[in-house]
Amino acid sequence: MTAYRVEVRVMPRAALLDPQGQAVEHALHALGFNGVARVRVGKHLVLDLDAPSGDAAAAQVRIMCDRLLANPVTEDFDVAVRTT
Repeated sequence: MTAYRVEVRVMPRAALLDPQGQAVEHALHALGFNGVARVRVGKHLVLDLDAPSGDAAAAQVRIMCDRLLANPVTEDFDVAVRTT
């Protein structure tokens, strides 16, 4: 087994409303940052895990995302794997 660090970026689907992103955008405008547009708020997760290969680590984390870390109906996710 090899130790891997896996980073997961979970974002609301582009076609769906992002109320958190809109709230942040409005707050930034109120602070004078008027050039800001289309703010999206998501999650960034970092996991350390042991797996036989990078592909196996990525596959395991994709299952975690499907079952717990991301809402498959409203969110998309990206997985990046590196050796620790």
